[in-house]
Amino acid sequence: MSIQQPTLKPELCRSRQTDLKQILDSMDLDAALFANRNYIHALTGYWHEQSLTPVAVLVQKDSETILFAPGENLDAPAADQCISYEPQELCTLVENTGERLAVVVKPCLAALNRVGVAGELLPSLLDATAWIDMTTEYQRLRRRKFEDEVEMLRFAIGATEAAYEEARRILKPGLTEVELFGAMREAAIKAIGEPLSAWGNDFRSGEPGGLPRQRAAEAGEIAILDIGVGYRGYRSDLCRGFAVDGQPTEPQVAAQKVLAYLHLEFEQYLRPGLSCRSLFEEIHSKLEGWNGYSFFHHLGHGIGLDAHEYPHLNPYWDDTLKAGDVVAVEPGLYGPELRAGLRLEENYLITQNGCQRLSQYSLDL
Repeated sequence: MSIQQPTLKPELCRSRQTDLKQILDSMDLDAALFANRNYIHALTGYWHEQSLTPVAVLVQKDSETILFAPGENLDAPAADQCISYEPQELCTLVENTGERLAVVVKPCLAALNRVGVAGELLPSLLDATAWIDMTTEYQRLRRRKFEDEVEMLRFAIGATEAAYEEARRILKPGLTEVELFGAMREAAIKAIGEPLSAWGNDFRSGEPGGLPRQRAAEAGEIAILDIGVGYRGYRSDLCRGFAVDGQPTEPQVAAQKVLAYLHLEFEQYLRPGLSCRSLFEEIHSKLEGWNGYSFFHHLGHGIGLDAHEYPHLNPYWDDTLKAGDVVAVEPGLYGPELRAGLRLEENYLITQNGCQRLSQYSLDL
């Protein structure tokens, strides 16, 4: 059975470039140079599958958008020019592929005085121009998800749900976390139809989170599975908790009901203009200390091309929800009696009048 994979629309990639150019103008920048393949995909429609070789895009305020990548006839529908470089000799990667990339990028910087960057900068380009960090500004710009980006996220969410279905099928006492990790990843890859661009985050039983161990799950524990599936740079972020032996205890069922009810409430009042700090404080007051349990982490965050994006449902920021945000909301309860806790996370698109839940998988234990 063939998989219908969504793709980015070239005209919307161009719209994202236009929005970026407005930021360049406001910051008095001549261009932005990004080397993150996720950002490059969103701006040009070109997805660089091979993570071993670096790529870059130069978005110029008053001129062309140029993609730099190995290979010929690159599928970059929203790039004005593609400049290729050779990262290998007879199929052996050279010692410094970044230097090879920098050689073709540097001439295009000659007429530019101030260039924005978000993330890593190729060392060989340090003296090429004046570099200005625009990481925060670019992430704020990306808060509003275009319709094609929402479809990419829906697809990643669907693969996450396929991974949960596999976990529910095979989880039992004695199964190691590494075995569960591998089986869930295989299910996600089959659902996506190609290698994942990201995969994480938490796969432990009897603990609030962490990478998988060579440890067998035990009866009575909850497996907290907080999963981010990446599809061509766009990344879901969901969490479910499963009773390892399929027989949740009364305290675990009570905690699940509290958290599931909160998500019913979120669907009613997540909307543009809502203070993220106030929302965190309200939910924290309900959960911290409930039945003696704790709620020790953020309430959630935006998702998209990075694992954590704006807005932050966290009192250390003072964000406000806006239409176009896609947020992961993850209330939790933790305590020894719960072995060791439960976190339920859903993904919501903030609309003009409220919100739309993008994730559909059951919250049941």
